Amino acid sequence: MFSKVYTVGIAGVKSCEISIESDVSDGLPGWCLVGYLSSEVREAQDRVRTALRNCGFYLPAKKITINLSPADIRKEGTAFDLPMAVSVLSAGGLLSCTDLDQCCFSGELGLNGEIKPVRGALLIAQKARESGKRFCFLPIQNRKEGLAAGGIGIVGVSHLKEAVSYLRGEKALPEKMDLPCKEEYPVFYDVDFSEVKGQLLLRRAAEIAAAGMHNLLLIGPPGTGKTMIARRIPTIMPTLSMKENIEISVVYSISGLLPEGRPLLSKRPFRSPHHTISTQALTGGGRIPKPGEISLASRGVLFLDELPEFSRTAIEALRQPLEERRIVISRIYGSYEFPANGMFVAAMNPCPCGFYPQSQCTCSELQVRKYLNKISKPLLDRIDISVEAAPVAYEEMYRGKEGESSACMRGRVERASTIQEKRFRGTDIYFNSQMKGTLIKEHCRLGTEEERYLERVFQSQKLSARGYEKILKVSRTIADLEESPDIRTRHLAEASGYCGLMEKYWGGAIGRD
Repeated sequence: MFSKVYTVGIAGVKSCEISIESDVSDGLPGWCLVGYLSSEVREAQDRVRTALRNCGFYLPAKKITINLSPADIRKEGTAFDLPMAVSVLSAGGLLSCTDLDQCCFSGELGLNGEIKPVRGALLIAQKARESGKRFCFLPIQNRKEGLAAGGIGIVGVSHLKEAVSYLRGEKALPEKMDLPCKEEYPVFYDVDFSEVKGQLLLRRAAEIAAAGMHNLLLIGPPGTGKTMIARRIPTIMPTLSMKENIEISVVYSISGLLPEGRPLLSKRPFRSPHHTISTQALTGGGRIPKPGEISLASRGVLFLDELPEFSRTAIEALRQPLEERRIVISRIYGSYEFPANGMFVAAMNPCPCGFYPQSQCTCSELQVRKYLNKISKPLLDRIDISVEAAPVAYEEMYRGKEGESSACMRGRVERASTIQEKRFRGTDIYFNSQMKGTLIKEHCRLGTEEERYLERVFQSQKLSARGYEKILKVSRTIADLEESPDIRTRHLAEASGYCGLMEKYWGGAIGRD
């Protein structure tokens, strides 16, 4: 007998429908698995065969052929166990169900028939819905995650016998969920901008960066609050839209990093890897490529503290993802694409001792140049806002007023975000930092006075084309924070001020880049 069951395969953050065809026929008893399989999928025959026997399902002593189609796509992981078991049961005459073509199955089998959780359940449920399936069978631990996909009935099962009872009609299948998961999970932060004393310039730069998702560089002596500011940026970022929430939750799901009991991440991620991180861990990779830190920070913040201490290879590997907002990893089995659509925030000292150009600096000119040269001009060109952190005075630390809270700052950021949402409605763009070419021309028009001012800045600072566009995009965000429909000279002046730091520190130090 022949049977066909459907499941979903995952490669990167992309998915494809996989059909599992089983044929039980006369011949030398045994199992034959075909279809471009990895070792863990080939091992599934032993898990499935033992699980079926321990659950009381005895297959006839015949030849069992299982094909995973399409055959030109490599199958990875253990999520094919459950659909393989259902397909074999149907082909062996032990399971009669007329609705198998309306179902999608995914789950790892234990030897006793227990169904274990899998990674990427949200992506699997999404693909099953897009393929027109009515029901998606998932491990019970992944049920809430599957419900977040919406538009499909999610059947959470903990044992193979339970799945079979649903298919035999002994248990009623659930109704289709038309809306994403309605459960709300409150977002809490254990830090707040009210804890920051002084540093008004850094606070202002962080607010602009959060409003337009602009890349940010904080430079200054140790102990001036650079890291403190960076760690509080997520507290003022706009609330995640459902589309953004699902996008980043998919990345965390396939990485196995979703918080226990939460189907969606629900808040913007903040990733701060140590400077000893490898290039592969930062960008993603491995034999079976998995998302790296830059993808885990998508729609949130990737913070690199002590930027020059990272390896030059790792830092330079960020250039293309920061520009294209995605990263493609090519391996012998194919190419895997992951998102890299987050805010890049970096903090650094201006020299090895941290006090250049102050009098207490003990570094030679050669040491300073060598230290700054670890950051290339092309990478600096991808940073929209650069600000210098000055030491906080005693009066501000001891008698200074409590700073403005994250809630107040987030209110202004949310209003600016709403303006951008209306501006880019109907596109895949959410923030000003994502604008390119024609969109910059359309939304960053200047008056005569503003155009003359920008021309003077362009010539005096010797800006590149990227630098020119950078000032326009930051100016647009500053105007949005003021709810101004037009970019004014004061907006351009503030935006160009965030570029002057490059000339101060790197004007002569990295001219060769």
